[in-house]
Amino acid sequence: MEEWDIDTDRIDEAVLALMFLTLHDLDRMSGTCRAWKSFDWGALGRLYEQGLIHNPVGKAKSVVLTSAGRERCEQLFQGLFCASRKPSV
Repeated sequence: MEEWDIDTDRIDEAVLALMFLTLHDLDRMSGTCRAWKSFDWGALGRLYEQGLIHNPVGKAKSVVLTSAGRERCEQLFQGLFCASRKPSV
């Protein structure tokens, strides 16, 4: 099997974007929310280091996204997975 030069930044963006599908428990005061953390631990660790999520290590099955992480999560989801609106004919 050949070796690939894996772009972990793109993987992290995809993981953060997919977290958008499981967002819950929005705290309107702090802007944080939770998402299920059933993703690659390496990616979760890098998102934590970037300040986009709180520490993912623990017994909880979800992770807290920071306010900045929540906003970036939605932006990435729209950019990666939403079809652009086509003008009606």
